[in-house]
Amino acid sequence: MQIEIKVDPSCKETKIVVVTDKVTDEINRIVKKLSDEENELIAGARNEAIELLDPQQIVRIYASQGKIYAKTKSGEYALRLRLYELEEKLDGKNFVRISNSELINLKKAKKFDLSFSGTICVSLEGGEVTYVSRRYVSKIKTLLGI
Repeated sequence: MQIEIKVDPSCKETKIVVVTDKVTDEINRIVKKLSDEENELIAGARNEAIELLDPQQIVRIYASQGKIYAKTKSGEYALRLRLYELEEKLDGKNFVRISNSELINLKKAKKFDLSFSGTICVSLEGGEVTYVSRRYVSKIKTLLGI
C-alpha cells in the first residue's frame, strides 16, 4: 500500500482519495476507519446504572450464562451487544477473538504462554488469565508473528 500526503495551503477541507483496482475488505475497513469520528463508547450496565465505557479501558469481553460482559480495571459490566457486533464495532488491531465466547484487548495482554498443548494461556492486566481455543491458535500465532 502506498500513502501519499499533499499539503495545499489553499485547501479548506481535508479530502481523501483512495485509488485501487478493486474494492476489498481492507479498503472497506480503511474507509470505515476514516469515516468514524472517534472511538465509539460502549454502554455497560452495573449496579442498575448505565456507564459509558472507553474501549481502550476494556481488558476482555466474554459471554457467560447467555449474557455478554466487559471486564475493565474498575469492574465488570453487562453489555447489550452481541460478541459479533462488538467485534465489528471495536478496532480489529486492538481487539481479537480468542474463542467463540471471548474477545481480548491485545494492548492489555501481558504474556502469552505457549507451553500448553494445543492452546495458549493469556495473562491480562489485573491478573486475569484466559485461554485461546484451539480453533483460534493459528490466528493468534499469525497476529503475534510466530
